[in-house]
Amino acid sequence: MSNGLVLGFFDGIHKAHRAVIESAFKHADNVIVVTFDKSPSVYFNQTEEYILSRRDTKNKMQSLGVNTIVEFKFSDIAKVEAEEYITMLVNKYHPVSISTGFNHTFGNDKKGNPKMLKKLSKKLNFKYECVDVVIENDEVVSSTLIKDYIRNGNVEYANTLLESNFIVDGIVIKGEQIGRTIGFPTANINYPEKIVKLPYGVYYVTVNDKKALMNWGVKPTVNNTGEPVAEIHILDFDGNLYGHYLRAEVIKQIRPEQKFDNLNELKKQIKKDIKECLKL
Repeated sequence: MSNGLVLGFFDGIHKAHRAVIESAFKHADNVIVVTFDKSPSVYFNQTEEYILSRRDTKNKMQSLGVNTIVEFKFSDIAKVEAEEYITMLVNKYHPVSISTGFNHTFGNDKKGNPKMLKKLSKKLNFKYECVDVVIENDEVVSSTLIKDYIRNGNVEYANTLLESNFIVDGIVIKGEQIGRTIGFPTANINYPEKIVKLPYGVYYVTVNDKKALMNWGVKPTVNNTGEPVAEIHILDFDGNLYGHYLRAEVIKQIRPEQKFDNLNELKKQIKKDIKECLKL
């Protein structure tokens, strides 16, 4: 069995990530992703924020055929010299190939780069695959770009770059039960802490392939605390979900969050939102 290494931090597994992973299968039948347990940005005191949870990201890697995922602590290797790091990987995994993206850097002071890997491939006897930039609509596909689309509410386009749906998930918690009193019971979850935030609004989502509405925000019509929560109303469903894990696939923003004069006005708008949801 031949090993192919894929190097990088893969947040969300978008189109460009897929290209890097798939390139490894040109040379090897056992693909090993060498990555980190947390974003390297944490090491540099930046915000820890992801498109998908690490669990979902790993699952997507495995769905692409990745056999093994090796996670280092970035702090353990940040100061290792670039050539020493690659030599260590080659001695441990004996790869026939190594694949990276066009802008991958590694090693102390980020001195390692594709140019160095090309030189090392001859010295250490492996094939090097440097995957070129992936362009969509004149933009370079990257995790940063996708996060920007999500933050702006264009989750529909972000999903096309991810080639899967953005996820909001968590354990169902007890709410104020106001939705139930107006005929639209909701399952409430706290927005995942380290996942990039959608703007407050109403979204068309699916839960176990059932159509649903998600209101993410501070519920300005009825909420006195100002604490944001994700409220999910599953169409054609009646049941108690308290304490259960709920996973919402976010498809499209229907409208921004807004404050209504009273519960009756809110109820009318929810009916309109459901009609919009049923069209999708």
